[in-house]
Amino acid sequence: MAYERPYVLDHTIEAMIRAVVFDVGECLVDETREYGTWADWLGVPRHTFAAVFGAVISQGRDYRDVFQEFRPGFDLYEQREARAAAGQPEHFDESDLYPDVRPTLTRLRADGLWLGIAGNQTVRAGGILRRLFAGDVDLIGTSDDWGSSKPDPAFFLRVADTVPFENHQILYVGDRVDNDIRPAVAAGMPTALVRRGPWATIQWDTTEAKVLPTLRIDALTELPNRIAEFNAQGH
Repeated sequence: MAYERPYVLDHTIEAMIRAVVFDVGECLVDETREYGTWADWLGVPRHTFAAVFGAVISQGRDYRDVFQEFRPGFDLYEQREARAAAGQPEHFDESDLYPDVRPTLTRLRADGLWLGIAGNQTVRAGGILRRLFAGDVDLIGTSDDWGSSKPDPAFFLRVADTVPFENHQILYVGDRVDNDIRPAVAAGMPTALVRRGPWATIQWDTTEAKVLPTLRIDALTELPNRIAEFNAQGH
């Protein structure tokens, strides 16, 4: 059965990208260290954890199933609390940002674009993001803040309600076809799929990854020129 694109932008509308909203994990933040600490917490070799992680993604399963493979009944929320109580709370900082993040945000801001960050993150992670990006972006929203998580359409409705532009003017940037690109397209947003991290690496050559995104990029630094080209063409 041929793949059908779930949403096609109405080309009678002037499609100008005026806002860019970024996912967090593996888009802005390299999660290698964080997942490594989870392997340590579970008491399994990091390479074994990573191998099972990749298998779960390839099978189209929820990433949280990885933990079940090693410890059936594992409750991620409870274990986050246990780690915090043990002095090992979830943590990321400037050193965990991909090196193209800062220059890209600076260039996009200089180009006059409205900028946001919105992803499936905890309250604690939201606080870290606000410290890291204070003054750099116009919006920081998390699934815990909003009470809905990707790929739930309610998450993208919240993005649309918060960003002061029409859906077809909001570029959502992410590394996952299933959690980022597919639901954003369904919400009527142009999208950019960035090729890095386990999900994008595994999903890159799938039909959806080739057909759905408005842009396919290997680095965030490609965005300013690609957006300018898109806007110049008037789509």
